[in-house]
Amino acid sequence: MQAASFEEVLEQILLKDKRYHRDAYVFLREALDYTQKLVTKGTSKGSIRHVSGQELLAGIRDYALEQFGPMAITVLEEWGIKSCQEFGEMVFIMVENSLLAKTDQDSRADFEGGYDFHEAFTKPFLPKEKLSTQLPEAKPARA
Repeated sequence: MQAASFEEVLEQILLKDKRYHRDAYVFLREALDYTQKLVTKGTSKGSIRHVSGQELLAGIRDYALEQFGPMAITVLEEWGIKSCQEFGEMVFIMVENSLLAKTDQDSRADFEGGYDFHEAFTKPFLPKEKLSTQLPEAKPARA
């Protein structure tokens, strides 16, 4: 018997649990790949190691900012994701459906705390310095 593909398993997940958009799961899978590349950078080619919940959250943040820029928070919220804990929920849904693996030490609690969503996805696009609120004096128009 052939193992079900990612898409087939994802379809089954979406039939049972409608909290998160299909694209959110695809994004999470891509963000995991992105994170694994970052954490294995400089190690022997082809080596893969376990990624912790906190490492994955950092990778998700960086990947979302890279992919969606200032729209990252809007895209994530549109997909039903409003906190780091929701990424943890998605990870464990994928684990329960054999799309991802976990160690005995991994738990949903690894995704608690994380970072403040609003700050993580908006702060990088705010001005570095506070702009002066004083406008230059208007000059009278010449006739």
